[in-house]
Amino acid sequence: MYKIDITKAAGKFIKKLPPKQYRQVVSTILALRENPKPNDSKQLTGYTKYYRVDIGEYRIVYRFDNDTVYIAVIGNRNDDEVYRRFKQQNQ
Repeated sequence: MYKIDITKAAGKFIKKLPPKQYRQVVSTILALRENPKPNDSKQLTGYTKYYRVDIGEYRIVYRFDNDTVYIAVIGNRNDDEVYRRFKQQNQ
């Protein structure tokens, strides 16, 4: 089982979610502990170590190594804000 490491910004985003979406996002993050590469995950173009997974109207951008899943960004999947924040963090 993998450990979870969440960035401060992603943690703040999770705390602000409504209860239903909070449960969906957190359960998906916990599922990544068991399988960091689920069938619905996709590798990010241009970032070979990073993947994304969608949950309803939200998207999680993450990477993983031998024992830890690193949650980089969580945001709305219907706009590019999640990718703008991701690029800011990775400059």
